Amino acid sequence: MFGITDLTAYLIGTVIIILLPGPNSLFVLSVAARQGVRDGYRAAAGVMVGDAILMIASVLGVAALAKAYPSAYLALRLAGAAYLAWLGLALLRAGWAAWQQARSAEPVSLAPLARVANPFARTVGICLTNPKAILFFMSYFIQFVDPAYPHPAFSFMLLGLMLQAISFLYLSTLIFAGSRLAESFRARRRLAASGTGLAGVLFMAFSAKLATASL
Repeated sequence: MFGITDLTAYLIGTVIIILLPGPNSLFVLSVAARQGVRDGYRAAAGVMVGDAILMIASVLGVAALAKAYPSAYLALRLAGAAYLAWLGLALLRAGWAAWQQARSAEPVSLAPLARVANPFARTVGICLTNPKAILFFMSYFIQFVDPAYPHPAFSFMLLGLMLQAISFLYLSTLIFAGSRLAESFRARRRLAASGTGLAGVLFMAFSAKLATASL
């Protein structure tokens, strides 16, 4: 149908892939938990836009270029790892500062955690500095597009829209779970600080994994 060879297998695989924890979903959850539903959806919008750009890039052959020139891929991979490490360090610093405030007896210690500035731009940056995602989109989509279909671009577009719809539903679940967690975090300052620090550690782990992964 519309040049898609095995829709059921594609949908099952897409759901499994989206449910796997990654830096995008973790960042959206963190923002929603700390800053509420509105900022959570701003972060989610960044994921949607970033993924859309990568899908278009993969269709246009960026992934093939990366495979043909390993040095270019290495540069992209290290740039993505550096960006994730920077985000991780920022979260670690925010968590430490919040922990220190929570230990203080001063009333000012109850001030909110530092806000994430422009969550939309942050998540777009996370997406676009992950060259593994470009290679994933290229290799994954091609498996389900009939090469004999006269309009393969339309097939790619349909597959991308399905992935985006599933991703949006999943991120919405994380956002509303995060907003409920926010109420608990406001009452438990050390818990909030620990969660922020843990998110920083996980981002550092994602950075290390990306930097050391083989092509």
